[in-house]
Amino acid sequence: MGKYHGHANTVLRPRTTEQVSEIVKYCASQRIGVVPQGGNTGLVGGSISLQKEIVLSLGAMNNVRSFDPVSGILVADAGCILESLSNHVAPYNHIMPIDLGAKGSCQIGGNISTNAGGLRLLRYGSLHGTVLGLEVVLPDGSILDQLSTLRKDNTGYDLKQLFIGAEGTLGVVTAVSILTPPAPQASNNIFLALPHFDNILPLFKTVKRQLGEIMSAFEYIDRTAYDMGIDHGLGPILNPDEVGDAQCFVLVETSGGNQDHDLEKLNNLLENLMSADEPLIYTGTLSQSPSQFASLWAIREGLTECVQREGKPYKYDVSVPLAKFQSVVDAVRERMISKGLYGDHAISKVMGYGHIGDGNLHLNVIAKHGYRPELEAALEPFIYELVASHKGSVSAEHGIGSMKTHALHYSKSDVSIEWMRKIKQVFDPLNIMNPGKVLP
Repeated sequence: MGKYHGHANTVLRPRTTEQVSEIVKYCASQRIGVVPQGGNTGLVGGSISLQKEIVLSLGAMNNVRSFDPVSGILVADAGCILESLSNHVAPYNHIMPIDLGAKGSCQIGGNISTNAGGLRLLRYGSLHGTVLGLEVVLPDGSILDQLSTLRKDNTGYDLKQLFIGAEGTLGVVTAVSILTPPAPQASNNIFLALPHFDNILPLFKTVKRQLGEIMSAFEYIDRTAYDMGIDHGLGPILNPDEVGDAQCFVLVETSGGNQDHDLEKLNNLLENLMSADEPLIYTGTLSQSPSQFASLWAIREGLTECVQREGKPYKYDVSVPLAKFQSVVDAVRERMISKGLYGDHAISKVMGYGHIGDGNLHLNVIAKHGYRPELEAALEPFIYELVASHKGSVSAEHGIGSMKTHALHYSKSDVSIEWMRKIKQVFDPLNIMNPGKVLP
């Protein structure tokens, strides 16, 4: 994106937890700030050096320590790339519980430190549930070994939860124990065109009721994002004549144990949707092969890259009630129009896509000719106030980083922020761990 520029003049690449410990001990003694860095794929400036702190790059810590194919429990260094871990467990018929567009470069330690969500959260839950244990180097250099492989351990405070989503402000995650689910024996998907957004929630209820336990994703794409994807070669997925004036699109994925059973459910669903007295959809298609399955996912996963080609994007990762997805996007577009900033001279597109299954909207505002102060002033704090008015969250899965510290109060009360500061003070009284991130 080119939005954040670090100021570090030193980057260290430890290979062991002990080396991380020695580095942090020295930095604590000299009061030198430390910025843990994984794959550097974050979108909120959480892994950059703001004041010439040293960067602690964990990419060289990339060993799988163990994997139990019976329990599905994987123990790995924090620097392991997510896709590499997926490839490691695949021969044992397991998958990672998270899947991200950046899986080819993001690291599991960074995923945990930002509590990454992604495309599988609907089915397998968040990392707060799938992470069984962590190894963490604390701000004084001591090593907190909670690398448990136990599914159940009810002995005192569950300290690991504090580090999941802490963005490296409480310590450096050096290893993880994580539960990997069995790989589905049958995966299918369908792509649907809807006449208007009001049909999304009834459709979501219908799909959940008819597909039940096999539904693993329910993704939303508005018309602006869909047309952009088609323009950049991600389709066509559906017959343009049948799509007509459809205002939004849905991708539904199923993951089950029996292909015939799952296909029967999907075909029945499509038939019922198409033959309803008042159809919720215009048209839809069911993947018929692995290549078609990948093609349907490509339009959703390829949107991020398409956005980059359109210009410089202001990206807002928010949680709002499902019924408000489209109204939030529309309100932002109307805001830019009212300010005279909508068009090729300024903001060329405002679009939304995301995870209906967990209420996460990815709002993208594209500045055709680059970031400009007057554009950001028109967007912020308007968007944060808009999200707060719906009792939403200013960060659904990307984290706070350095980008949203000033906006934390839109989602957290003064009491919550006060206790966050107290926790930070207990763990890091010298404020050397990723300073300037998360807390205002």
